[in-house]
Amino acid sequence: MTVYFIGAGPGAPDLITVRGQQLIERCRVCLYAGSLVPAEIVASAPPGATVLDTAAMTLDRIIAHMVDADEKGADVARVHSGDPSIYGAIGEQMRGLVARDIAYEVVPGVPAFAAAAAAIGRELTLPEVAQTVILTRTAVRASDMPPGEDLATLAQSRATLAIHLSINNLVSVVRELTPYYGSDCPAIVAYRVSWPDQQIVHGTLVDIRNKVKPLGITRTALILVGRALDANLDAADAFANSRLYDPAHHHVLRPRQAK
Repeated sequence: MTVYFIGAGPGAPDLITVRGQQLIERCRVCLYAGSLVPAEIVASAPPGATVLDTAAMTLDRIIAHMVDADEKGADVARVHSGDPSIYGAIGEQMRGLVARDIAYEVVPGVPAFAAAAAAIGRELTLPEVAQTVILTRTAVRASDMPPGEDLATLAQSRATLAIHLSINNLVSVVRELTPYYGSDCPAIVAYRVSWPDQQIVHGTLVDIRNKVKPLGITRTALILVGRALDANLDAADAFANSRLYDPAHHHVLRPRQAK
């Protein structure tokens, strides 16, 4: 018996991995985070399978269902949104399984920041513009941020930021980032990316709050900030080409030709 922590992707049923979908189709128990994972993704569970929405459950209750499945010899598909390694709250579940000697595996999924980048048609790392992406959040009702991970500290890198779980803290996000990125820095709020009601709000640090506020977005939104998001980078000479495909750049798969 094995518990499979499956990343369901950002929402669209066809953005789950083949491996994840195949596991859902064969596991006799399916526990899914119904507040973020659409029911269509777990609809392929086998006939007679136990399919439970864990949105209202406590950690102890979720572990109890896994223990019960273990006693019955039934594999469990534990389905989380996005990629379970990022704000998936799977660490404490895995710790509980280790304490009970129950086997588990993690199946990666499409993370929200990657889905958002695809939705806006942007590369988050551009030569000489940004070569680092920082995934972070702010402290609202969740646990406090560890020392050194506050936005003001991270902003000193001027990397592309993907800020999770912080839409209700947008005013503070803007205030913390503006001194480092500038008020004209592109900022994007991506709401329920890949869902039928997806909304993408484009702006800058100076106006993104005013653009988002009338929409009433209060959850399931990602904030992207950084110069790599600038639409003006579509211009032919806006950034340097990567050396990867430069004919003058040689490497093991494209060795220098003898004259």
